[in-house]
Amino acid sequence: MLLTASTGMRRTKQREVIVEELTKLRTHPSADELYEQVRKRLPRISLGTVYRNLEILSREGTIHRLELGRSQMRFDGELNEHQHIRCMRCGRVDDLSVEAELTEHDREIVRSMGYRVLERWVELVGVCPVCRKKGTGKRRGNERGL
Repeated sequence: MLLTASTGMRRTKQREVIVEELTKLRTHPSADELYEQVRKRLPRISLGTVYRNLEILSREGTIHRLELGRSQMRFDGELNEHQHIRCMRCGRVDDLSVEAELTEHDREIVRSMGYRVLERWVELVGVCPVCRKKGTGKRRGNERGL
């Protein structure tokens, strides 16, 4: 998503590049990882500038900030509703193509609490194929095979 006047935020070259690089990456990068990509195009940009702009862009809804488990905060340029799966070993995050609908039971619980659901984000946690191949995916007591 490119920045336009309709977002209500000032267009800057830095924000444009951050959004462009984020949407190219399908890896849900951390701010540090995205900074390394952006620096290839804007060598003089600071890490602080990337952090500030990511905060602004996520607050304005141009990108999503993912706060998954206890892992480092990551960012997603894909705004269509989708779910994620995170590797509990290396922190890798992938998109899931599975649609997760609220069940009627979920709706009743939410209504009884007085909430109105605006978004639903589901995170599955597992061990990615790379970690499993390395042998770091051995099953532990708190891991359930589905």
